[in-house]
Amino acid sequence: MENSVSHNRIESVRQLEEIYGEPPNTSLVKELDFISPHYQAMIEKSPFVLFATVGSGGLDCSPRGDAPGFVRVVNDTTLQMPDRRGNNRLDSLRNLIEDSRASLLFLIPGVGETLRVNGHAIILTDEPLRQSFAIKNKVPATVIQFKVDRVYFQCQKALVRSGLWDPATQIERSELASTGTMLKAMSKGFDGDQYDRDYPQRLKDSLY
Repeated sequence: MENSVSHNRIESVRQLEEIYGEPPNTSLVKELDFISPHYQAMIEKSPFVLFATVGSGGLDCSPRGDAPGFVRVVNDTTLQMPDRRGNNRLDSLRNLIEDSRASLLFLIPGVGETLRVNGHAIILTDEPLRQSFAIKNKVPATVIQFKVDRVYFQCQKALVRSGLWDPATQIERSELASTGTMLKAMSKGFDGDQYDRDYPQRLKDSLY
């Protein structure tokens, strides 16, 4: 059966602009090439950020979270973020070795606006710097340092539409397959039930 859906592909910026028109001035003046005091306050209140990178293996977007302020504002063009324990895939870090371009999207619970930071990042291993990010005597393996090129806040529309901070939109975890169940489906002979039983303690032991 042939696909009857029409695909009118946009192939130029001019076509885009004809459809969407000009952005309002407020969408432009909010973009800065430095971290203003208001933007610094947003970063320091955020316990969660999405970290996007690109490399020869493709794109990657990784969630990063910790207590508010875990992304440190060094000065008005520099940020530092500890690389806490994870799954050791190193997708984001591998990308940075090849291509330093990086983007951050900060979320703050209960706040509709998000903060977007675009720039470049490097990976640091300086011992005193790593020690300064220690929690419960656990030192991050590396620290990611960002040079800010552009920073601006995003309006509330996306979070309002999604109801992200509305408790009424939350679902029971049981409505989706457990991680053990998903891994069992992808790995022959994998004991998903045991994985799920062990996970709470494993999470506690490997958080930092």
